[in-house]
Amino acid sequence: MSSAKKNADRLIKKYPNRRLYDTQTSSYITLSDVKQLVLDNEVFTVVDAKTNEDLSRSILLQIILEEEASGAPMFSSDVLSQIIRFYGHAMQGMMGSYLEKNVQAFTDIQRKFTGTTPGAIDGKAFSPEMWTQFMNVQGPMMQGMMNNYIDQSKSLFVQMQEQMQNQSKSLFGTFPFGPVVPPTDKK
Repeated sequence: MSSAKKNADRLIKKYPNRRLYDTQTSSYITLSDVKQLVLDNEVFTVVDAKTNEDLSRSILLQIILEEEASGAPMFSSDVLSQIIRFYGHAMQGMMGSYLEKNVQAFTDIQRKFTGTTPGAIDGKAFSPEMWTQFMNVQGPMMQGMMNNYIDQSKSLFVQMQEQMQNQSKSLFGTFPFGPVVPPTDKK
């Protein structure tokens, strides 16, 4: 990270008493304030006040945890369990990349829907009624875009599997393994 980029980032220090201090505003802030920075697309870094360790990911995960605990959660228990199962697995890095690319594709679709100015038409924000009307008229287009998104997601997953197979073949190809014979059930 260049020093110019680092200086442009908003620095938030986390103290041992779990308080967050925004060095740009010279005031203590809450986790809700940090969430608002994310929503406002502010670039920031959270560091431990004593060690300067980067705690940004930890704070973002804490915000997700609070969001999941209140209101309507985004992730089901099954999805969270599946994500946990990938930790320590050979495909952990690929799964992270896969999720990141899919979230980016979904964000791109959302931007196409709302135009270049997020949530606005002729300078007016989308109200729930406008979204309902928009979705009723644009249903077929939405279905097509979602189908494209799903196809891209499937294609990316297949590529990931093929890459793992090729890596496994190249890694284990020199070993003299015989063909795998499935066991037969004798009852």
